[in-house]
Amino acid sequence: MRKITFICLTVLLCGLGVHAETFQLLDGKTVTGEVLLGSATDNGLQFRIDDNQHELVPWSNFTQDDLKKFQQNSKYPKLAALVEPFIEVSQEEKLKKTEVKINPVPRLERPEARSLVGALFSSGLGLTLLLLLYAANLYAGYEVALFRARPPAVVCGVAAVLPVVGPIIFLSLPTVMDPTRAEAAAVEAEGAPAETGASDSSPLASEPSATHHEPAAPGGLHISHASRTEAAPAGGALPAAQIFQRGAFTFNRRFLETKFAGFFGVVRRDAEKDMILVIKAARGEYHGTRISRISANDLHLQVVKGSASEEVLIPFTEIKEIQVKHKDAP
Repeated sequence: MRKITFICLTVLLCGLGVHAETFQLLDGKTVTGEVLLGSATDNGLQFRIDDNQHELVPWSNFTQDDLKKFQQNSKYPKLAALVEPFIEVSQEEKLKKTEVKINPVPRLERPEARSLVGALFSSGLGLTLLLLLYAANLYAGYEVALFRARPPAVVCGVAAVLPVVGPIIFLSLPTVMDPTRAEAAAVEAEGAPAETGASDSSPLASEPSATHHEPAAPGGLHISHASRTEAAPAGGALPAAQIFQRGAFTFNRRFLETKFAGFFGVVRRDAEKDMILVIKAARGEYHGTRISRISANDLHLQVVKGSASEEVLIPFTEIKEIQVKHKDAP
């Protein structure tokens, strides 16, 4: 009976000894006892040394190997979360945890290298820009044709075949003069009377109006010669009219103040007191005696109607022709 009791106590003590573990602490001490999992807290782990003695070991007093054993051992599932803040992470493990994995993403293919002209023709926006530039080139050719008195169809055709270069070529050429005007200017430059196209014996030769509406010769830069385009009447009683046409002259404030200075004053000189201005504009023909006001873009012409007078506003852009003639001239 005694032997059976001794064997049972031995087995019980051996069973208790199985749960006892030994840990080497950082402070140099060694603790041996049973791990009380239910008493584990954030402060540390409690051991049962014997029936009457318990010991609390802080987590910071365990070695890194013991802490990792608590974290990885399936016997201590509740201790993994408690020991994790006290486990030192190596630099390699930090890099593994913070490693950024770059996943491949779809990318657009880069276009093939081309010239500027080829790139413009390969996109809708480029074609639109080219068409706009081509239309601007044709419009520039039309404006150059008007400025140089050239046929618009010819200039625009050359501009269509030679963009940019065509308008530049015609802009470099001199202005084309009408043959009749050129002949009249040449004869006047030589000091001879301009031909009227009719003999002295013709009945048209005796009428002042036969030459009154002859077109004025531009004369290029020779303004003093180009302005006198009408011959005096056969009787010589009335002075010859002067005609200034758009294209041969530029109508602006400086030109009017320089050429018609006598028409700005209230008191007229004897040589100009019987002369009037005839301005042919887009909205009609105006016969005036004085320019009362002038600005950078327009002028005010004093027009006499019967016994009354009024001021008419005429923009420079609407003026087609200006004549200076005697008030009794037809």
